[in-house]
Amino acid sequence: MPLYREAISDLIVNLQRRDLRTMIRTVRALYRLSRQAAYREVVLPQLPETARFDPGHDAVMMGYDFHLTDEGPRLIEVNTNAGGALLSYLARYPDEAVARGAMSEKLKDAFLGPFAEEMRAFSRGRQDRPQHIAIVDEKPEEQFLYHEMEAFAGLFRQWGAKAQVIDPSALQAGADGVELNGEAVDLVYNRHCDFYLEDPVMAGIRAAYLAASVCLTPNPFAYGLLGDKRRMVLWSDAEALAGLGVEPEDTDLLQQVVPVSRLLQAQDPDELWKGRRNWVFKPVDRFGSRGVLVGEKISRKRFDELDPTTTLVQQLVAPSLTPAAADAKPMKTDLRLFVYRDRVLGIGARLYHGQVTNLRTEGGGFARVKVV
Repeated sequence: MPLYREAISDLIVNLQRRDLRTMIRTVRALYRLSRQAAYREVVLPQLPETARFDPGHDAVMMGYDFHLTDEGPRLIEVNTNAGGALLSYLARYPDEAVARGAMSEKLKDAFLGPFAEEMRAFSRGRQDRPQHIAIVDEKPEEQFLYHEMEAFAGLFRQWGAKAQVIDPSALQAGADGVELNGEAVDLVYNRHCDFYLEDPVMAGIRAAYLAASVCLTPNPFAYGLLGDKRRMVLWSDAEALAGLGVEPEDTDLLQQVVPVSRLLQAQDPDELWKGRRNWVFKPVDRFGSRGVLVGEKISRKRFDELDPTTTLVQQLVAPSLTPAAADAKPMKTDLRLFVYRDRVLGIGARLYHGQVTNLRTEGGGFARVKVV
């Protein structure tokens, strides 16, 4: 079977050029915001120790997820370890030689260039590209996107670097550095969802990261500034943004694109329950659709069990629909921009049925996006 073809949809998603421009403007506005001293002065004290450490580089393959509405795109969340970039690429270029393991120049520039930039920034220009890359995730063979991680490892090897997909427990890591089977690892591509490196199995990587003895990308610093869902509370608060000196143009854009987002602890639970159909409840410390509850489906018992300090209450923005076959239901659609710094590397759409995004809907998965 071709490379994880079952996760690629044959459908095409149309995206208005004006909506794409708004999405790109949003990415760049948030990147600028994350660099502002006033923003960091507000955010960093709220973060754990690992996320207050600035490693001097950024985060490869970030994902900005949007729903499309009649009034334009709405930003649903930001991910620092976004998966699906290669799947989206294959959906657009199904005959690319990469599906057989070869690397095109286009793919090399888009996906490998940021890893070289990360290594140059980490090494202060002393090293042009990584020599040994560990792609890390929890029990990677059990992850749905394991084959994509293996494909990345293959690209890295064609690039001339050693690369393996491993569980972090396989590494020998500490403040002196990271090794795999006695060989030094200079870059860890982190697909693990312990974003703040708090799990005991990540302790060695955490020590190496804080000692600046390995390039960890994406990293807790980038996640704390942009990926932690609690940041959306600030982004959707015009008064707070104005107080940080954010340019009016950026403030207006974020008010348009970011749905109203609040922590549950700041809301009246009875009033929230009454209006629950207008809200989505998201755990701030999990990624993607894990643990997400749509208000109209939540029971009172489950609602009362939500942790007020770690639950984001976000205005419901229904996904747009992509027509399917004549006898099939339309597919719910999420749009994802794959980004490095403020540079868009690619775009993909995820098609699904059900309450939240999944890659198990027949005929769904990552689809080609056509800008119209």
